[in-house]
This record gives sequence, structure tokens and C-alpha cells, in this order.
Amino acid sequence: MGLVVVTGGARCGKSAIAQALAASSCSPVTVAVFGAGEGDIEMTARIERHRAERPDGWTTVEAQDSVEWTGRVGDGTLLVDCAGTLLAMVMAEADAEFTARGVDMSRTDALPDGYAEEVEHRFAPLLGWMTRRIDDTVVVTNEVGDGVVPAYTSGRVFRDVLGRGNRALVDRAQAAYLVVAGRCIDLSSLPREILWPSRTDPG
Repeated sequence: MGLVVVTGGARCGKSAIAQALAASSCSPVTVAVFGAGEGDIEMTARIERHRAERPDGWTTVEAQDSVEWTGRVGDGTLLVDCAGTLLAMVMAEADAEFTARGVDMSRTDALPDGYAEEVEHRFAPLLGWMTRRIDDTVVVTNEVGDGVVPAYTSGRVFRDVLGRGNRALVDRAQAAYLVVAGRCIDLSSLPREILWPSRTDPG
């Protein structure tokens, strides 16, 4: 199976499809999840629902920070669910670091110089780690940018970094699927470049 990327919008069914794919592997499955949902009742309920849907016998690794979880992933199939929540964790850590430097992170109209680069610097190696795993890896991620432009600067950083990250993952994947309304579009079979359509000579 190698590396498989499953992307799509909210509630499209991508997590269920990725779980079914991971379940079809012939090795033990570890699920990596990010964000515990403290203080968010709806998010906590969503996390519990996802946990209940996983087959018995799967190992769940709940990340304490954006990096340490990689050391707790053993051999076998890894299901990352999902790259978007991992990036949110990375951004929260970057926020904390800039705040510790005395930078005011409360503004929504601007971010300090170097912030976007710091987020990219932290996120890219995690994606690289996923692509270099010897064992099978299934990565769920969010397809971003199809809606309105985010109102806040941090939202635009999230959109841009994840969009570039998705491209990097798909470029290195053995297979990639876009899930739309519960149906899978095989991205691996689609061209990377397009040619100008041929014209039929009217004469």
C-alpha cells in the first residue's frame, strides 16, 4: 500500500474511507490523533464518536505535542487523522513561542514577521517523516481553499500551509483520493500538467 492520502471537505466521509483502507492492511494499525478537545463539548463528542468507530485492537496515539507522538508510533500501518488538526497543533505551539518572546498574538489583522515561515518550518518535517516511513501509512487531510478567503490572517496561514502540504504529500504518495459526498476520485490517475486542447481545422 505504501503512502496513501485521503483528502476532502468537511463531513465528506474521508475518515471512514481511510479507516476501511487501513483495516484492509495485513499489519497492526496505529491511529495518530491530534487535539483533545478540552473545553469544547462538540469537539469532545466528535473525538469520542471517532474513537468508538475504530475496530477493537487498534492502537490510538493521542499527541501531546506536534512531534513527540512520532516516537510512540511502532511498526505496522499508521493512520494519521488528520493533517489539518496536526497543523492546528503546530500553529498553537508557534503562537506560544512567539508569545513567550513578548510578541502580541491577539491581533487578527496581522501576524508578526516570520510567523508563517516558522509554521512551515515546523510542519514540513512532520510531513516528511510520514512520507519516509517504511511501513504503510494512510494520511487523512482537509481540502482547503474552496470557500471564502479566511477573515483572519492565521486562517490564511493555515489554508496556505496545508494546501502546500497536501501537494507535497500527494506528490510522494503511491495513491491519493479526493472524497466528495462519500465517493472517491482517484487523483493518482489524473495528469499533473495539462496541454492546450487540440483544435479541429474547420477547413
